[in-house]
Amino acid sequence: MTGIGFGTWAWGNQLLWGYQPERDDPDLAATLRAAVQGGLSLVDTADSYGTGRLNGRSERLLGQFLRAMDPVQSQKLKVATKLAPFPWRLGRGGFKRAFDASKERLGGRLDRIQLHWSTARYAPWQELPLLDGLGDLVEQGLVPELGLSNVGPKRLRFLHEHLLNRGISLKSVQVQLSLLAPEPVLHGELADVCRELGVELLAYSPLALGILAIPPGAQGTTATMLRSRLFQRLLPASEGLRAVMVEIAASRSASMAQVALNWCRAHGACPIPGLRRPAQVIDVTQALQWSLSETERQALDQASQKTVARMPANPFQSA
Repeated sequence: MTGIGFGTWAWGNQLLWGYQPERDDPDLAATLRAAVQGGLSLVDTADSYGTGRLNGRSERLLGQFLRAMDPVQSQKLKVATKLAPFPWRLGRGGFKRAFDASKERLGGRLDRIQLHWSTARYAPWQELPLLDGLGDLVEQGLVPELGLSNVGPKRLRFLHEHLLNRGISLKSVQVQLSLLAPEPVLHGELADVCRELGVELLAYSPLALGILAIPPGAQGTTATMLRSRLFQRLLPASEGLRAVMVEIAASRSASMAQVALNWCRAHGACPIPGLRRPAQVIDVTQALQWSLSETERQALDQASQKTVARMPANPFQSA
């Protein structure tokens, strides 16, 4: 059974998450401490996290909080970030300045560098030089591990082989995966390819931006218009699915969030839910104490397949 990590997309994001520094930063620091103490294995961020003038805020906060922790404790956590292949980042050295900036914001703590998305669909000439540049960083000993994000099974095979020909191991690939975005494990080949190649599958947005933690009949509350619109569309459409989740949660004396996370784990994926409050950490770490039965997993699979509505697909996801 896989572990559980967590993501920091909300740290500095005002547009989707309503981030406010004075209100949120103390909670975020406490969240990180609780996550490490609770045994969460991986923290994921990106150089593009943080909206507008707060761009890079997620990495900066994470680095600041890690420096303030006991080094023995903080070393238990694997730190991963993603570099965005923006149009102006070109050639084999196109990520070098971005990498240096990310590592500085993170206070020197960086265990895994990841390509944030593939450019194969719209700028195929840009992708391999950038990936090779990341491979150079690994070969030079500047970062131990290399991963991918938002790539499908065909692209994963191609990029894995390309790196393998250089003698570089691909550690992970992360994609949107939840009961409201089940394609990578129920309809696609990605999970099978990951198992075949020995690549860790990371599931981002495993709670579907919080929808999968809301009981049937409840409306849910959100501070931003974007999430409110998503709730309006997906909450009514997912009533049946969430009813099955509630039934399993009740039988396990667990939360719906734990059910959603353990569904990902049952399919061989390591979920990385976004965390902003220590109470969320307590809930998430309790999911490590139990696993779904095969019957429970199948019931969730069937309920997910019957749910017509889906989370919006990431526009940068490749095949």
